[in-house]
Amino acid sequence: MKTSIKVGNLSKRYRLGLKEKQSDTLVGQVSNIIKSPFQNLKRLRNLSHFNLQDDSVFWALKDISFDVKEGEVLGIIGKNGAGKSTLLKILSGITDPTEGKVEIFGRVASLLEVGTGFHSELSGRENIYMNGTILGMSRREIDSKLDEIIDFSGVEKFIDTPVKFYSSGMKVRLGFSVAAHLEPEILIVDEVLAVGDYEFQKKCLGKMEDVSKNKGRTVLFVSHNLEAVSTLCSKAILLSKGEMYSQGKIHSVINDYLGFEVVQSGWYRDEDNSADAFIREIRICTSDSNGNHTFGKPLSFEFEIVTNNRIPNATISFQLFDQKNRAIVHCWLFQTDIAFCYKPGVYKVICYVENPKLYMGRYTLSAHFGEGKGGEKYQTIENACSMEVHMHGIYREFDWSPNACTYLENFNWDVTEIY
Repeated sequence: MKTSIKVGNLSKRYRLGLKEKQSDTLVGQVSNIIKSPFQNLKRLRNLSHFNLQDDSVFWALKDISFDVKEGEVLGIIGKNGAGKSTLLKILSGITDPTEGKVEIFGRVASLLEVGTGFHSELSGRENIYMNGTILGMSRREIDSKLDEIIDFSGVEKFIDTPVKFYSSGMKVRLGFSVAAHLEPEILIVDEVLAVGDYEFQKKCLGKMEDVSKNKGRTVLFVSHNLEAVSTLCSKAILLSKGEMYSQGKIHSVINDYLGFEVVQSGWYRDEDNSADAFIREIRICTSDSNGNHTFGKPLSFEFEIVTNNRIPNATISFQLFDQKNRAIVHCWLFQTDIAFCYKPGVYKVICYVENPKLYMGRYTLSAHFGEGKGGEKYQTIENACSMEVHMHGIYREFDWSPNACTYLENFNWDVTEIY
């Protein structure tokens, strides 16, 4: 199988800007003006030592190497700031590497940010032709794909409207449709698909699968949606702080990612927050004290809330995510006459679940605190704490399998003899 992308010892370095010292006095400001020429000369001299390591040098990528074969779908995962977007910008030719080598075999179409590659004053139709021309396609080739592109994007009513009037979702729809249908050999897609609605995301994933499996195109896919990555990709790389943490088969790399940052079991506390309203403590009260919970036993979630002012319409909610980062449970406090809305103080809020049916596995909790009906959001705490569900004492003749499901109901069965 031919190689589409070959990356060897790739590194990207930036020099961080240094903040000017400001003075509050007239004498201090005059002194800064006098010193400015000498400070600027010193900075120019420092530029000649750019290769030397100091506090102003930041490595966005460091010594990254991997190959992608023709027709493969490679997932690129990692936390925010890991270097994923920098890598894609280098592969797309937007920025150059500081060190290392990139070999690309084929035309590249990339969708990195909302509106990337669009001229805001041109209509959607004109932008389709412009992008096709950039990819080296003739007008006849673009004509043959035009109806398919417009139909897939779902923006046919606005196709002759300037793109500057498009919403973010419309730009993503048209951008992906253009990139996927103009038949590049390599398609690069960043997290921008998160802007689209669920149905359009499904269409995009289906299209990426089609261009790789049926048309032999190479796809690079960056996403925090581990379910989408595991469904679409056969291989993945995991970046951490600009370095290659692991690479290989998709499920192995996802397991590395999930084991990356162990969320504290059962408990979260924030002592240093000085906001007007915030969640100070979260506790998952499991069936034992170590964050382990037995299937079917009562479960509760405790939140300690601090309010320093009246906050009418305030509400609290939380989500539980499974090991593939899928939201499994979302709970809201729907009451409107809650004491913490009208009287500042410290409050304990408890959510009781008498008979939870969560299947075995690890679940992480994210909490949200803010005003209802689209009001102000005071706080979002992602991956605050976690718990592990076990099937102790639940008998069946064969072993419980991990990842078999996320919800297990104990239905009532009736067996009647007919003959």
